[in-house]
This record gives sequence, C-alpha cells and structure tokens, in this order.
Amino acid sequence: MEPTLPIYLKFSDVSYQILGKVGESPSATKYVLKGVTGSVFPGEVLALMGPSGGGKTTLLNLLSGKVNIKGHGGSITYNDQPYSKWLRKRIGFVLQDDVVFPHLTVRETLIYAALLRLPKTLTKQQKEERAMNVISELGLESCQDTIIGGALVRGISGGERKRVCIGNEILLDPSLLFLDEPTSGLDSTTALRITQMLHNMAHAGKTVVTTIHQPSSRLFNKFDKLILLGKGSSLYFGKASEAMLYFSSIGCSPLIAMNPAEFLIDLANGNMNDKSMPSELKDKFLRGGQEFKHQEQRPSPVDIHDYLLDSYESRVAQLEKQKLLKPVPIDTTRDVQVGSSLKDSGATWWQQYYILFWRGLKQRRHDYLSWIRVTQVLAIAVIVGLLWWRSDASTPKKIQDQAGLLFFISVFWGFLPVFTAIFTFPQERAMLVKEMSVNMYKLSAYFMARNISDLPLDLILPIVFLLIVYFMVGLKPDFTVFLQSMMTIVLSIIAAQGLGLAIGAALMDVKKAATLASVIIMTFMLAGGFFVQRVPFFMSWIRYLSFNYHTYRLLLKIQYSCSSLGNSRYGPCNSAFIKGLRLHNGGMEAGAMIAMIFGYRLLAYIFLRKMRLRSASCL
Repeated sequence: MEPTLPIYLKFSDVSYQILGKVGESPSATKYVLKGVTGSVFPGEVLALMGPSGGGKTTLLNLLSGKVNIKGHGGSITYNDQPYSKWLRKRIGFVLQDDVVFPHLTVRETLIYAALLRLPKTLTKQQKEERAMNVISELGLESCQDTIIGGALVRGISGGERKRVCIGNEILLDPSLLFLDEPTSGLDSTTALRITQMLHNMAHAGKTVVTTIHQPSSRLFNKFDKLILLGKGSSLYFGKASEAMLYFSSIGCSPLIAMNPAEFLIDLANGNMNDKSMPSELKDKFLRGGQEFKHQEQRPSPVDIHDYLLDSYESRVAQLEKQKLLKPVPIDTTRDVQVGSSLKDSGATWWQQYYILFWRGLKQRRHDYLSWIRVTQVLAIAVIVGLLWWRSDASTPKKIQDQAGLLFFISVFWGFLPVFTAIFTFPQERAMLVKEMSVNMYKLSAYFMARNISDLPLDLILPIVFLLIVYFMVGLKPDFTVFLQSMMTIVLSIIAAQGLGLAIGAALMDVKKAATLASVIIMTFMLAGGFFVQRVPFFMSWIRYLSFNYHTYRLLLKIQYSCSSLGNSRYGPCNSAFIKGLRLHNGGMEAGAMIAMIFGYRLLAYIFLRKMRLRSASCL
C-alpha cells in the first residue's frame, strides 16, 4: 500500500434542490442546502452538525461524490481539482446503518473485503496481512473470531460492529474518510472511543468528515472544524473550539451550564430558552423594552434563524470564501502516480467469483441448515411417510393415491425453494448497492457465485427427504428409478429457485414479492395436472409454464414407465389413469424445466442490472 495521498477538500456555495413534480409551480421546489461553504484539510476532522432534516447527510453525500453536484449549485474541489473517477478509490464512506453479513466473523468479513478490494499486485497473503493489521489498528483482536451478529443473531457489540464497518473502508488506506452518524446508537464511552479513533486517523494524514447529531461535550472537543447547519443554511463554519466564542460575540450565550453541542443544536432550531437574547432582536421586537412579557412578543424560530444567518454572512462567510482561493500545497506528480497505480486495484473476474462463492457458502449455511429448517423438512418427510406407509400400485385406487403423493412432492419442492429465494436479493440489496458503488466486484461474478453457492446447500435436505419418504411409502424399489426421481426433484428445485430470484429481483420488496409468489405458486399448483385433468384451451398455456406440472409428469413417468404399455404385466401400465396422461418419454418436460432454470435466472439478472443502474443514477 502506498502512503496516504493528502487531499485538501474545499467547497463553496454548495446548494441542493429537489424539484417539484411536472406541472407544479416553481414554489414547489425544495432547497435542502443553500450556499454552504467550508474546507477540511489532511490532519483535520470536520463535523457536520445540525438538527434532523438540516441537510447534513445530503452535504456529506455531495462532498463524497455519491451525489453529483452538477445541476444544483456551487463547487467542490479535491486538491483544487473537480471530482474524477480515480478519487473513488481514495474515498471511504461509512454508512449510518451497519451493512454487514451477520453470520461471518470479524476476521472473515475483513479478509473477504481485502481479497476483493486490494490491488492485484498484492499476493493473497499480503492482502490477509493487511486485514489483520486493520483488525489490530481498530482494537478488534479479542472478537476477531466472533460472528458479527444482527437483529436475530447474537454477535459482537454495536461499537465493535461500527469499527468493523470503518475497517472495511480503511483497508485501502483512503485519503478522504466520510462517516454518516458513526456514534448513532452507541453509549457515550463507546462513542468517545470511535471519535478518538477518527482523531488518530486524521493525525496520520487522512482528511475526515463526519455528520454528528448531538455529541457529548467530550466528543465535541475532539473535532477540529465544525459546520452548523440549520434549514439547509450554514450558521457557522470554523474551528470547533471557537464556536462558543463566535455565538457569544453576536449576543447568544448560555445562561446556565450547558453542553456546547446542545447549545448549538438549540440555536439551529431557533430555541432561545436559557440563552441570552441578542440586543438586535430585543430592539426589533420590544422597541427598547427590557423583558418579554408575552409569548407572542418573542421572536419566532424563523426570526432567530434569519438573524443567525445574517450574522454569519456578514461576519464569516466572505472571509472563508477568500481563504478558499489560496492554492493548496500538493505534489501534482505524486497525484498522477497514485492515480495510475489505482488502475490495477481489485480482483479478476474469476477471483471475484471464487471469493464470493466461499463467502456466500459460509454466510448462508446457517440459514439453509438451521435447526428450524431441518426440523421442518424431517417432520414433513416422516408425516408423509406415515400417511402413505407401504403403499402400492396394485389397483386403480392405490395408483391414484400414489399419484397424489408424487404431486405433493412436486408441489412441496416447488413451494419451498421459491419462498426461500424471494428473500435473497431484497435482503442483500443494501450490501449489493454498497459494494457495487465502490466497484468491489462485477455484478455477473456476484450473480454466478450467488447461484452456484446455493446448489450444494439446496441438495442436502431434498436428498434426506427423499431417502426417508421413498422407502417408507414403498415406491419402485430400483436404484436407477430413485436416482431419476432425485434428479427430477433437483430440476424442480433449481427452476423454482430461479422463479423466486426473478420475483425478488423484480420487486426488491419482501412483502410484495411474497404476495406475487403466492399467486403464481397457487396458479401453477392448480394447473399442475392433478386437480384439473381437462383445462379449458384458453387457460391450457399456464400448465406449460408450471414446473409443478412438468415435475409431476416426470415422477409419474419414472415410477410407472413400461417398455410396452399394451403387453406389460405391471399393473399401472394398463391403468386408464396412467394411459390418459399420455406420458410419452418425458423429454418435453425435462427440456421445459431446463429452459425455466436458465430463463428465470436470465430475467433475475436483467432485473438486477436495472436495479443497479437506478442506484447508480441516484449517486
């Protein structure tokens, strides 16, 4: 890893607006940011502070390049240059929500990230050493072999999880580190440790920008610079240690002992309780009076905001804009060298596939082989085995009973994979968007690895299910027939899984996807060839799209196949029920299911690409 390249971040008159709908008046346009100016240099921590809805996260997204400044207003420069692609590898962004896989350990999480993100010129061992160095740097040695955990899985603490997320970003030794509410939800001691860590990173040569809602006084003192935002406007920019002096100079001082951050947030909200009132406001509202006798005489939050904004514009804003005109002391030759070296970063497509395959296998083995899922499959297998205990096909009635069993198997191993697969992409969307935004891997490598890593896990429970059911119910005692039945169920599972992936990728919403999947599965089941033998011609096309229909017919063909239907001594071959199905050789059914396997996955990939493009257009 090359040394950190110093990056001087400057921004002037940054504005951001949300346009109203087509046909609405210009007044419908909402300004999220209005002319914000500031700067932060290597070795400094800049805090963006203000009430909720004040524009902190929007400004952070603009400064980091996640949102394009073009079409809005103002300028943002990095070493006096506009944003360019090579900066993407020089910027780390830590989201407010901890987007990590809950079933991976701390060590696995950081090692997989290092293998995917670090330059190709480094060996696997060097990348793993870098991950271990980050673990040591962040003080995570004691929990490195503990799973991350989440809402439903117990793991590491919230502070440790936040440090893992920061570790994911500092693996590349970024010059600029952006953090959105890194102390949110943490106790004061843990929050202080996170802030001290950011302070140490800045002193090592990085430029750090973070949003903060309402820090403790100890946290507040760790910041070098501060921007106080109120209603999208800058009410203060300068050294954090001088903020109280500035507001005191314009007549706003706390009348009681108060946390500086709490005092500043109150001002940004227009709350003057327990604070001195500036003489200009007193003169304006009381015309020289000494006390506010009635509540309606007091200045409104809007009046206070306007006063603070006018004071900032007249006393600070122009001076800061003049400072931004000074060129930064940067070595441009080194700038070019670092930019060119980053072209070799990342892993090859096959390396990405291999890494994502093993990461996916480790992450999802807990879901596929959880005791709840195993118990569910085993319990249903035993119940089915007992209900059809030692059945045979000696009479037409018994043949129909066995046909009901085969239809249930086709429905069960169509229903279960669909409702497992629809959760895949909606649940991993945040992780996918996060990792794709930094070009961590190709979408095709992720998609292939995601599909292939599921196959070994998908086959374990169906094999166990069929081993229990097949011999309990007395199906055809032939090893070849058993293997053919197993292969048919595997085809059904893979086809059903593809449908679930396509529905999940199309809607990216679990509730909507589950509703649509239930309608489709019920339709496929009804048209599956067991409940209705003669489907009206205008609805007959549905059964050819139903993997239940094809699976059911294949299982019947395998169980009751005959070399000659007319002369065989085997009873089912002469059954009117079997003859009426016209099973033929099963080639059409197998071909249709193979087409579904690839067709549904192609649809899922197309939907994922569209989702990625939508996400990219928002950045």
